[in-house]
Amino acid sequence: MMRSLWTAASGMAGQQFTVDTIANNLANVNTAGFKKSRVDFQDLLYQTIRFAGTAVTAGAEIPTGIQVGHGVRPVATVKIFSQGTFRETNNPLDLVIEGDGFFQVLLPDGTIAYTRDGSFKKDSDGRIVTSDGFVLEPEIIIPSDAIELSVGADGTVSVVMVNDSEPQEIGRIELARFVNPAGLRNYGRNLFLATGASGPPIVGQPGLDGFGAIAQGHLEMSNVEVVEEMVNLIMAQRAYDANSKAIQASDDMLQSANNLRR
Repeated sequence: MMRSLWTAASGMAGQQFTVDTIANNLANVNTAGFKKSRVDFQDLLYQTIRFAGTAVTAGAEIPTGIQVGHGVRPVATVKIFSQGTFRETNNPLDLVIEGDGFFQVLLPDGTIAYTRDGSFKKDSDGRIVTSDGFVLEPEIIIPSDAIELSVGADGTVSVVMVNDSEPQEIGRIELARFVNPAGLRNYGRNLFLATGASGPPIVGQPGLDGFGAIAQGHLEMSNVEVVEEMVNLIMAQRAYDANSKAIQASDDMLQSANNLRR
């Protein structure tokens, strides 16, 4: 069996994986806080038929060897954490991080998850939560008689109460960042989980020690560039077609060999 069949098949599978990744990026083009992914590839093992440097006669050696590759495989899907565009909403519970950092969210099992999606809501107890009801960590409860909510660039949350003109501080938002954010695991629901590759979370105050400041009344949109993804899609499709042509050529060669007569 010709090795080119399997080599080209690995290329087709790799480009299909690329198209799947691009499709997910495009599907989330309007998802708040979404970060696009990129596929990295790696060539497979090589079969060495002749080693370079092999001596042929006294004082002479082969300058180049003969190696044949066996295709390609996806080796990583890298999250690109570049800043997305900001959209003004004038909603006091819509928050955006101007720079590095993640909001912390408490999952029902007690695990802390991390997100760039700042489209927060208020539940029946007055707690600031995500769209799925996961509580912002540390917990901040907005009093039922509050008539105005303000979030400062440093994460300070203040409210103005009924019959009171002076704002009162009710809590402070803390952010987390990671040495290697690309090592975070996608949890879905616009959330990430820490892993050994990402390193432990570094928690701090917005606007200090490398953390981004918080802007109220804005949302960070997806960092997906539609034009860029469409170009990548065309490239992946052409590469898929080229690999299919290699399989077709190998099949034609095998057919010619089978049709040989003595």
